[in-house]
Amino acid sequence: MLLARIDGVIVSTVCHPSMHGCRTVICQPLNERGEADGAPVLAVDSHGAGQHQRVLVSSDGAATRTLVGDPKSPLRNSVIAILDDSS
Repeated sequence: MLLARIDGVIVSTVCHPSMHGCRTVICQPLNERGEADGAPVLAVDSHGAGQHQRVLVSSDGAATRTLVGDPKSPLRNSVIAILDDSS
């Protein structure tokens, strides 16, 4: 599991069949101070996170493949929560 910030949405005209109807986002991993930490990752987002929102990303590929309903899907990461910014 990793803390990340949504930095964009992926749009593609050609993709793996398991990705049809899935929203794929670019997630920038963050450290404990909220600074960028490492290379961005792609994740399936079924929660509708907005640009620059903080999210929790799961790297459990089996759970992601179950989410999209295809055991041969190349997808690995999924957004599992949107973090509330209110104090």
